[in-house]
Order: sequence, then C-alpha cells, then structure tokens
Amino acid sequence: MRAASRAGVDLVQLRERDLDGGPLLRVVEACVEAVRGTRTRVVVNDRLDVAIAAGAHGVHLRADSFAAPHVRAHVASPFLVGRSIHSVGQAVEASAAGGLDYLVFGTVFPTASKPGRAAAGVTGLAAVTAATRLPVLAVGGVTMQNLADVMAAGAAGAAAIGMFDTLQAVP
Repeated sequence: MRAASRAGVDLVQLRERDLDGGPLLRVVEACVEAVRGTRTRVVVNDRLDVAIAAGAHGVHLRADSFAAPHVRAHVASPFLVGRSIHSVGQAVEASAAGGLDYLVFGTVFPTASKPGRAAAGVTGLAAVTAATRLPVLAVGGVTMQNLADVMAAGAAGAAAIGMFDTLQAVP
C-alpha cells in the first residue's frame, strides 16, 4: 500500500472475497493506515459494513450488488461509492439510479484474471464513456502498451492487477 501511494496510485480496491468480516476488517484498517496522509484512497469490495468500521474511503459495488442510493442513505460524501459494470445498459442504469462517484468497466482486453471472458475492446469502452457523465475506469488487460488507447476512448483512468504487480513492498 505504501509503495502504491508513493507511486501515485489514486485508488486501491480491496477485493478479498474469501475473507470473513473480522480478518477483512484488520486488513482494511492496516491499508487505510498505510496510506494516511497521501492522496491514495482505499475502497472495500462490496462490504459497506467493513468499509465504515475500518474508516475506508469508500465501497466498490459489484454489478449485481445492492443499489448505490442504499449506500448513500448510510454515508455521505466524500465517502466514495463505485460500481462495476459490463455494458452500456448497465452504465446508463447505474448512472440514472444515482449515488455513484465512478464506474469500473471491463473486461476491455483479454486478461488472465478473467479467462474466457469476452473483451469489449476500446470500442466498447468508448460506448460506455459516451453513455455516462460518471468517470469510468477501464479494467481487464490494461497495460502500459494499450493505456493511451484506453485514455483516448474516454476513460478517466485504469484499474489493473498485472500492470501494478511490479510495485515492491516498502517497509
């Protein structure tokens, strides 16, 4: 987390679906502490309860999760609320429902983390960014080699696993 914040990463989504609440809470608390005083924000995947208890900066909702207005009934800005989407229709629906700060769209390119999932390409990404006023982060196979194409398609940024796995832990 410290390395990510020093490298200029704006947002880290903690996506530990296999952890129970207690262990997840401890991980989130440690991550929030590691980025304290930096611009890096920590969001928790689909666990509003853990995000609030740990003092995280927000929650990231799966495409099939509860509605963002439900979250907003419990938290106010600057608490971040994001949602994963996989189509233009989902982008339009999520935007119209309100309560969101950003969307994450994917899969843009083929990726080892989602084997077999069809890639939308930059054309699909461009259609999504044109369909909403919310910032859209691209995910799925984003690399330094295709990042310019992602940004040219209207993305506000990129979410990545492989591109950032070269960051080394800093004590």
